[in-house]
Amino acid sequence: MTTSVENEAPASTHPTASAERDDAAHLARLESEAIHVMREVAAECVNPALLFSGGKDSIVMLRLAEKAFRPGRFPFPLMHIDTGHNFPEVIAFRDARVAELGERLIVRSVEDSIASGRVRLKSPDELRNPHQSVTLLDAIEEFGFDALFGGARRDEEKARAKERIFSFRDAFGQWDPKNQRPELWSLYNTRVHEGEHMRVFPISNWTELDVWQYIARERLAVPSIYYAHVRPVMARGGAWMPVSALVRPKDGETVIDKSVRFRTVGDMTCTAPVESHATTVESIIAETAVTRITERGATRMDDQTSDAAMELRKKEGYF
Repeated sequence: MTTSVENEAPASTHPTASAERDDAAHLARLESEAIHVMREVAAECVNPALLFSGGKDSIVMLRLAEKAFRPGRFPFPLMHIDTGHNFPEVIAFRDARVAELGERLIVRSVEDSIASGRVRLKSPDELRNPHQSVTLLDAIEEFGFDALFGGARRDEEKARAKERIFSFRDAFGQWDPKNQRPELWSLYNTRVHEGEHMRVFPISNWTELDVWQYIARERLAVPSIYYAHVRPVMARGGAWMPVSALVRPKDGETVIDKSVRFRTVGDMTCTAPVESHATTVESIIAETAVTRITERGATRMDDQTSDAAMELRKKEGYF
């Protein structure tokens, strides 16, 4: 007796299987491009470093560096510019991951820049994020870095969409979007004069969804605050600001407990979570696939002042 299979689609043409293959091929292409960029920097630049904050994008960058250079050590140190107001869960994750990898981590703090007089705040509660540029440029000069890997992506906001993969910075550490080098056929010009450097963004062409799909594929650990959890928040500026020792309710603001997660984990004084019940990578991917608001637009209060705010900061040396 034979069984009819006329109505069954072959496995090779099943829509779900086809979509999964397409996703896998897409991630493989992105991974290959990023690894090529990292190896290009290691081959062409004298003294690079990789910026690592403990956030999801830099976690992906570390995995790519592992694939590019293991079983050897990374041919560059890791560096973090710490505002002093980072989420403690993220700093703890950063230190644990660096220890696990056995790599060198350089930390330079905005707090030290304030103490030395290099950064002067207008008020004690002024946001420190914009002042990271000073600390970063001082660190670049201190160590003589000629290339810095960053985890910025073009889908984050308008200024970053203007970045090349190899972003040239002049002797003052400044970025001129109108004076960048062509990148035809994936050929990169890494030449810099003394005092100049490159910012290199291997995951420029990735999206937030790509990042989470890669985290799922590689089974990467991330700080716990990326997953939904209940914490006290208050409505401020169209977002839910997390209550902490640094962020207290103002007159008229009501604190409530809400299930939230963070899409980005910057300075806690200006980083807001989103409402969510996503407690797994798979549920985060499902949420990310349907969202219509960029992660920085939804959660980074310091980026919402104007469309030109980030571009101005980048011109001054910001990430």
